[in-house]
Amino acid sequence: MLRHIVILLALSAQAVGAQTALSGSEFDDYTRGKTLFYGFQGEVYGVERYLPNRRVIWSFLDGDCKEGVWYEQEDQICFLYEDRLDPQCWRFTRSGAGLIAQFEGNPDQTELYEAEDIDEEMICLGPEVGV
Repeated sequence: MLRHIVILLALSAQAVGAQTALSGSEFDDYTRGKTLFYGFQGEVYGVERYLPNRRVIWSFLDGDCKEGVWYEQEDQICFLYEDRLDPQCWRFTRSGAGLIAQFEGNPDQTELYEAEDIDEEMICLGPEVGV
């Protein structure tokens, strides 16, 4: 599966161009009910599950999942997660291979590519319990 994801990442990177940002309703229509893996520089970066009512669950693939919400602000989709008070805003566009997310819409910032949509649950470990 990882090989398949890396191939999709490479194809997505080639499809980048000047594209119109997705509106909130377009983003919701595309993502709602999906679990999407995102890649960065040819490596899997993280996974996000998109729930009804603009709710999300994010993980850096380490089993530590963060619940959050998203909202539209100008031409960006902003995320607020339970462990951060500052919004994380991304400009989402679509390529032939899926979503492209540019952090804060700035070409000098992180750019993530949709790697794969899977029809299974994310792995989220329970809260850590100390002794």
